[in-house]
Amino acid sequence: MISSKLPTVGTTIFTVMSVLANEHHAVNLGQGFPDFPMSEELVSLVDKAMKDGFNQYVHMNGWPLLRQRLAEKAARLYHAAIDPETQITVTPGGTYAIYTALTTVLQPGDEVIVFEPAYDSYIPNIEINGAKAVRVPLEFPSYSIPWDRVRASINSRTRMIMINSPHNPTGSVLQENDIEELRKTVAGTRILILSDEVYEHLIFDDIPHRSMLRYPDLLERSFVCFSFGKTYHCTGWKLGYCVSAPDMMKEFRKVHQFNCFSCDSPKQIAVAEYLSNENAYLSLSGFMQQKRDFFRKLMEATPFRCIPSHGSYFECYSYGHFSNESDKDLAIRLTKEYGIATIPVSAFYQNGDDNKVLRFCFAKKEETLTKAISKLRNLSV
Repeated sequence: MISSKLPTVGTTIFTVMSVLANEHHAVNLGQGFPDFPMSEELVSLVDKAMKDGFNQYVHMNGWPLLRQRLAEKAARLYHAAIDPETQITVTPGGTYAIYTALTTVLQPGDEVIVFEPAYDSYIPNIEINGAKAVRVPLEFPSYSIPWDRVRASINSRTRMIMINSPHNPTGSVLQENDIEELRKTVAGTRILILSDEVYEHLIFDDIPHRSMLRYPDLLERSFVCFSFGKTYHCTGWKLGYCVSAPDMMKEFRKVHQFNCFSCDSPKQIAVAEYLSNENAYLSLSGFMQQKRDFFRKLMEATPFRCIPSHGSYFECYSYGHFSNESDKDLAIRLTKEYGIATIPVSAFYQNGDDNKVLRFCFAKKEETLTKAISKLRNLSV
């Protein structure tokens, strides 16, 4: 018999809603993946790499040219001086990087501050390492960070603060005052930062991405996690990377080498080459903002109220003004009766806090979004 390390964890809401969507032939605006094709050029580069014989293990830390190109990109975008040899490790996806960073640091009894609603892997990753997640709710409906409450939650056991910008599921982003508050909060402490930045290039409204890479004093205590899948519309590739200070990355790699060891070689070769096309990632914010704005306009014909997203694949919409249903019940009803699948935001709270909000993924073809919202126009309220 096995004694579960995650006794309260069951099937994720993403799986539940996707199965329900398939069963009822619903348009799936729940799970965060694009339904439009990725770059043919990048696909061709992977094909070329395989044909050129790059099919064996590459260096544990990642293909050297890829790490060099990532360091150059960090310098261009964030004026960060990153050593590709000692500060960058390529990983099988952003979620893996997050798990590895937590496993590198946490000891039984440590505490980690997590902002809710939170991406669903955070708390299980903390608990499986014997640590405790200290949950701090973001302020509704702006989903901003209540820094006074953060500081009130800190004690001698606090080991890390997890931040996520652009934020999943809400699309909120860090502002400059958040950076100053974060600085004040961690100054003179042993508290580390885990910064989930997988949506770094999906940020809207001319807002700059405030990456931890911009701030040397914060980077020296941070693990910063990224995803090629989100950047290049290939979530199934499961390829990402982590950036940290040299001494912290040394420990990260100790965990990495006995878990994954080496990531997909042809894709690393291809991405290293493709990174020379700066427009491929610099144009992403405009491309995805057009989809957000198109979706937002469509949603005006429904009874839902927009909670503005400034980044990511997602926008949240409230409905408490026309229904008292739980968000899970409404999500299920929309799937079964109207043929559109969403995600209830209560699923991103450990205790199921229900603010009557649903999350919609707009990273879809326009015809997909149009089809979905045509169904919602008939929603009876």
